[in-house]
Amino acid sequence: MADTFQLEVATPERLFVDEQVSWVELPGKEGYMGVLAGHAPLLSILGAGVLTYTSGGSDEVLALDGGFVEVLGDHVRVLADHAEFARDISIDAARRQLEEANNALNNAHEPHDSAAALRAINQAQARLDAAERSTGRPA
Repeated sequence: MADTFQLEVATPERLFVDEQVSWVELPGKEGYMGVLAGHAPLLSILGAGVLTYTSGGSDEVLALDGGFVEVLGDHVRVLADHAEFARDISIDAARRQLEEANNALNNAHEPHDSAAALRAINQAQARLDAAERSTGRPA
């Protein structure tokens, strides 16, 4: 059994990752899941969160917002609604985005406004978590 597998991470806009990796951790809808080479076949919904993988001995971090993951043989395919490399995220901007989303939730008067604000909070938190994990700076 090989120690690596092919990881693809794509959004409707572009292909973010297409390389051999030794492991990946993904934000499932109900919690995080890890994948190593030889993992059983899997199809799952993704939530907002941090995707981390190791390639060539170094860790890479992305913020994800929803989508699907397919694990099949020696291939993991992530089709995300939105993805962003942590190195491209400003921690200060992510904190502001989170604060604005919290304010929107506090000022929501309709159920659909609350749902949209909660989604924005999850997206902002994922961006902040990814940026902090990438730089090693705590919240």
